[in-house]
Amino acid sequence: MPNRLATETSPYLLQHKENPVDWYAWGEEAFARAREEDKPILVSIGYSACHWCHVMEHESFEHPEIAREMNEAFVCVKVDREERPDVDAIYMEAVQAMTGRGGWPLNAFLTPERVPFWAGTYFPPEPRQGMPSWPQVLAGIADAWANRREEIREGAGRIVPRLQGAAQLQPAPGEVSPSALSDAVARLRQGYDAEHGGWGGAPKFPAASTIDFLLGQGEREMALHTLRAMANGGVYDQIGGGFARYSVDAEWVIPHFEKMLYDNALLARAYLHGWQASGDALLRRVCEETCDWMLRELRQPEGGFASALDADAEGVEGSFTVWTPDQMRAVLGDELGAIAVRMYGLDRPPNFEGRWWNPVRATADPPEREEIRAKLYAARAQRVWPGLDDKRLTAWNALAISALAEAGAVLGRADYLDAACGCAAFVLRDLRRPDGALLRTYNRGEAKIDAFLEDHAFLLEALLTLYEATFEPSWFTEAEALAAVIVERFGDPEHGGFYSTAGDAGDLVARRKDLEDSPIPSGASSAALGLLRLSALDGDDTWAEAARGVIGLLHEVAPQHPQAFGHLLQAMAFHLGPVQEVALVGDDLAPLEAVVRSAFRPRLVLAGGPGPGAVPPLLEGREPVDGRAAAYVCESFTCQRPVTAPEELAALLEA
Repeated sequence: MPNRLATETSPYLLQHKENPVDWYAWGEEAFARAREEDKPILVSIGYSACHWCHVMEHESFEHPEIAREMNEAFVCVKVDREERPDVDAIYMEAVQAMTGRGGWPLNAFLTPERVPFWAGTYFPPEPRQGMPSWPQVLAGIADAWANRREEIREGAGRIVPRLQGAAQLQPAPGEVSPSALSDAVARLRQGYDAEHGGWGGAPKFPAASTIDFLLGQGEREMALHTLRAMANGGVYDQIGGGFARYSVDAEWVIPHFEKMLYDNALLARAYLHGWQASGDALLRRVCEETCDWMLRELRQPEGGFASALDADAEGVEGSFTVWTPDQMRAVLGDELGAIAVRMYGLDRPPNFEGRWWNPVRATADPPEREEIRAKLYAARAQRVWPGLDDKRLTAWNALAISALAEAGAVLGRADYLDAACGCAAFVLRDLRRPDGALLRTYNRGEAKIDAFLEDHAFLLEALLTLYEATFEPSWFTEAEALAAVIVERFGDPEHGGFYSTAGDAGDLVARRKDLEDSPIPSGASSAALGLLRLSALDGDDTWAEAARGVIGLLHEVAPQHPQAFGHLLQAMAFHLGPVQEVALVGDDLAPLEAVVRSAFRPRLVLAGGPGPGAVPPLLEGREPVDGRAAAYVCESFTCQRPVTAPEELAALLEA
């Protein structure tokens, strides 16, 4: 018989609807029962593409006797961390404080007041490799609660300040210095893997925000080498396009196979910027193949984008993606098959556990590449597909809007621009309450959960990017309205910066400021960069002042830990400037637009329209010159004379 999760819309929660565990979703119904019965809450957090989450479900949550023990001793709550990043952040902080490590599945035991007193990650159904079994954990916690609950309550209260993250952080003294950016680059160079690209060892995660920061600083060696290394590795889907979430090795060869919308949206932009900076056709191709993958495999009928493809199919990790030489030859025939085997490195020894775990780009591309990819993709499509997490998250869809809008404008891809506009229209239409407030998640025709800072901030950046890509004034107007909400509902007028949740969010034990840009930009960093860009477009320093509050908190810390603050470092670079403000006016703007978009210009804002009176204010007073489209370029409070020839504009931008 289905449990309470059968009425949810999250694919992760719905995966557990047939468990014999009496699961609740996070909410007052569960909390009220815990208070009434004075029972501890067991909150289990994961996500649909999490391999070990599936393992623990099959081993323990589907086991009738283990489920009975859970139901008798605890109020059991299941959380999708992608729907509720606020809940996940609090209890991830707790498990890291208690054990020194974290990860998913995350299992935390809380008092009825939702304060954690014990937490861990995966536990097997019987003792294994030094780990206690899940039934042993359940019995131990139940016994402690029965016999020492007041002691537990007293001790649990001491952890609450730790759960606030950076909420008590005070502004650092002094002002941000340009040397901070060069210090950050130097530290990134110290930790760089000069052989394989990227930072750190195994497992190795893509670092799109760090790469964008480096490109913006003119540091190409590390950025371009990393982009090429990932593009040539198994972490990139050589046949279907798009990136796996991370590489389990340091060489980018063996992927952890889930493919997330957020990674691919961020990486598509990083590859676009890499191509703008270098002209390397490989980087442009990877950008387009990644965008094409998002459109082909994640886009939903209403225009939004699903969250992820699972790592597993039929319970086997990577089975959808992995190939053997014989499988390739069977699809392609002997001649093409031999080319493909060499091209994808399958003529070498197996690269992991006696298997080839993913095709890599082992040779220069032969003329037959596209024919080979198309035939292998068609054959792969006949396999059992991994599960699709089809919930649409506002924040991640905003990242997709930004990627598609910028790629569409730079590469002349009208299909990308159409998709970006369609996705933005979907978010602004269907992910809102009747009063206009933004919501977090949409699936099966239902939108719910009040949106968090990252939803608002990513969407602010997306709407500004979409405006700059299309010059459609309504996107700019929506961005200004969203900025006002960010400052009002999430701002911290006392210490500066932004809380991750709105002030009226009432179901949390702590209100946090989450600041690190890993694996995606923090809401605070995104808000800072979005507000700075908005201020440059509309001239309102209110937005820049709010952004400076974020920078004030972190301008000393971020350069010391640049891998954790890639997006904030971009905001700091924009703040330090100089920023070029470019207004294009007239009927045929395409030749002038092409000049602006021909290079990666992260400290440039762009407005365009027919002439005076258009939105945004950057266009005010600007007119065509002698009937010809004109470009107005301002920098450091100084404006140049308007120019009409593309080569004149190029000279101004490069000066």
